[in-house]
Amino acid sequence: MSNNNRTVWSSEDGDLRKQAQTISRAKSLPPGQQTAYLHRESGGRGGKTVSVVKNLILAEEDLKTLAKKLKQECGAGGTVKDGTIEIQGERRQRMAEVLRKLGYKVKIAGG
Repeated sequence: MSNNNRTVWSSEDGDLRKQAQTISRAKSLPPGQQTAYLHRESGGRGGKTVSVVKNLILAEEDLKTLAKKLKQECGAGGTVKDGTIEIQGERRQRMAEVLRKLGYKVKIAGG
């Protein structure tokens, strides 16, 4: 039996799960209607700590703009990954101050 004749599923629209994720992030909610959750993570980073902002409903462009502002205010590097903002180092307190000034409600999670 040959492996060249395997049936592969496809559709005209592609993977609908991926489309649902991009649609849900297409529009940004105003800061006053959102709560930013700040976490500290170090797993999978060689023991280095990053501060993560989660649960924000922002368009990709707005998320990148907010990440840039947080990086500048904290004086640290960072990135946008999977709808979250990661800032290098333990910077949750400084990030909370910046986010509150921008109008977000803030919850600091984790130890």
